[in-house]
Amino acid sequence: MTVAASPTPHSAQGPQQVVLLGAGHAHVQTLVQLAAQPLPGTVVTLVTPYPRQMYSGMVPGFMAGHYPLDDCVIPLEPLVQRGGIRWVQQSVVGMDAQKQTVLLDDGSTLRFDWLSVNTGPTQDRDVLERAMPGAREHALFVRPIEAFGALWPRVAEMGDARALRVAVIGGGAGGIELALAVRHRLPNAAVTLVSGAEPPAANYPARVQQRLLAELKRRKVTVLQDVAVGLKAGSVQLGCGADLACDVPLLATGAQPPAWLATSGLALDDRGFIAVDMYQRSTSHSRVFAAGDVSTRMDRPLARSGVYAVRAGPALAHNLAAAITGAALQPHQPPAATLNILSCGSRYAVATWHNYSAQGWWVWKWKDWIDRRFMARFQSPK
Repeated sequence: MTVAASPTPHSAQGPQQVVLLGAGHAHVQTLVQLAAQPLPGTVVTLVTPYPRQMYSGMVPGFMAGHYPLDDCVIPLEPLVQRGGIRWVQQSVVGMDAQKQTVLLDDGSTLRFDWLSVNTGPTQDRDVLERAMPGAREHALFVRPIEAFGALWPRVAEMGDARALRVAVIGGGAGGIELALAVRHRLPNAAVTLVSGAEPPAANYPARVQQRLLAELKRRKVTVLQDVAVGLKAGSVQLGCGADLACDVPLLATGAQPPAWLATSGLALDDRGFIAVDMYQRSTSHSRVFAAGDVSTRMDRPLARSGVYAVRAGPALAHNLAAAITGAALQPHQPPAATLNILSCGSRYAVATWHNYSAQGWWVWKWKDWIDRRFMARFQSPK
């Protein structure tokens, strides 16, 4: 199914202004597409504060010591140069969807005719501080992932000098992978996974949960099914009233929407993420598109996941270009099931697809091949 978008005439002031907020996986693929097929009559601006985009799928391998940092990042400068993209190295702090403006952290304002949002997952410091007083002062935040990538080597150096007590807070796939990566990189550390009110990997099939719990146990990662309610110097306060001794509390909790979305004027879902249709277009503002963890498909609410962000890139690039030129939009159809591979610290991994699962060294080699092939598309000269 396709839908025709109404072409937009160029304004008297000049070419159409297209703004890409963030350099998430979908936007990285959009940059590649724009280099191959530039949009006539437009000025495209990329807004992101970091000079490179870290690929989250390889972060556990980087933490475990399997990859150098450079293997896990996509340099943005070659992509923007090839596509003739204007690059603004700032963060977004506000947006007015009605006025079609974006406010940046240096106080400047960008006007847009068309906007696409792919800022990736965030950890809202204010929200987490209210839930866990002391988090802002004492926690090591996983997001933004580029900042975490710069900080982790310092933690590893500390762990080489003395045995650390590390608590990974968050029992989802990310928390499990990070806890196992810490265990592999710092074999002398005491590693605890604080999974929250539910057991680790609670959203996975029972067989996958069993596989992951067995790996955590085999690798001597302590699992506490409890809630972290506060952080102090040297300890994590648990919901049961006990204090868990901790030198490094690593926050791997779920993502929150960027704070500026709340006052943007865009239609949001009940959690504050951008509501989009099957074309990845805002349900309230047809000139705004969004992909990845910052958005929710209202026709398929469970489709807000980074798993879909990699697959969403080509569809987003097509639909953004189509909307600008008045061509037909194409629905983005996330797959009914996705292959999910979780690394276990060492070169060993657990895979799940539908109700099937497997594990072993060969699963890790499979994941390594998938990740390296994806990165080669952006790191190799064109």
